[in-house]
Amino acid sequence: MIQVSDLIKRHGTLEVLRGISLEVSKGEVDAIIGPSGGGKSTFLRCINGLERFQGGRIQVGSHVLSPETNPRQHAATLQAVRRQVGFVFQQFNLFPHLTVLGNLIEAPMLVLGESRDEATVRAMQLLDRVQLSAKADVKTTSLSGGQQQRVAIARTLMMRPDAVLFDEPTSALDPVMAQEVLAVMGDLAKDGQTMLVVTHSMAFAKNVATRVHVFAGGYDVECGSPDQVFGAPEHETTKAFLAYTKA
Repeated sequence: MIQVSDLIKRHGTLEVLRGISLEVSKGEVDAIIGPSGGGKSTFLRCINGLERFQGGRIQVGSHVLSPETNPRQHAATLQAVRRQVGFVFQQFNLFPHLTVLGNLIEAPMLVLGESRDEATVRAMQLLDRVQLSAKADVKTTSLSGGQQQRVAIARTLMMRPDAVLFDEPTSALDPVMAQEVLAVMGDLAKDGQTMLVVTHSMAFAKNVATRVHVFAGGYDVECGSPDQVFGAPEHETTKAFLAYTKA
């Protein structure tokens, strides 16, 4: 579903991603962990076309992004990629002037051409799934951080993406709120939702992910099953990082 080959990303003279290759198949959950500054968030943003890159190739379904992909010249391709791959950010990016329900139905009506009734039915089903159906008619500014992130996840799912990218979705939350969001993500994984997740939650990576990648210094220094990466890490960076997270 997602295939990244030899991805290179530079910010000026700084090489943020140094030839990373990664594949995510349908129904898989790939977790990306590692020390700060390793290029994890930048990697996700390149996949969704939010950042241009200088080398390599990204394929999402049948759509291909390359260093030549230009937002103006290739707007249709970028739009197609973003409809296939949803994005859940660290910050919730909800519309503060709309209700919870309004946040969910806006894009399906404008982009997918759904009727208000059709979009509302699906929105209420998703709000029930994230345990927020009782909040449908309140403004998002009255919600807790964990509730807002669950609304953001439901809003992303409203566009029926084939895969969802999560960029440290619990980093702005306290431990209790973080567990609320991780529980929702775990349920999505059980239902077969394809996900690529940058996370600080080692428990999520260990217990939910199909595969774990360790990013450091712009490289995918180690990749394997959770049992291998957490139980028998081979790279020194992985060993040091996991030792630090246990401290």
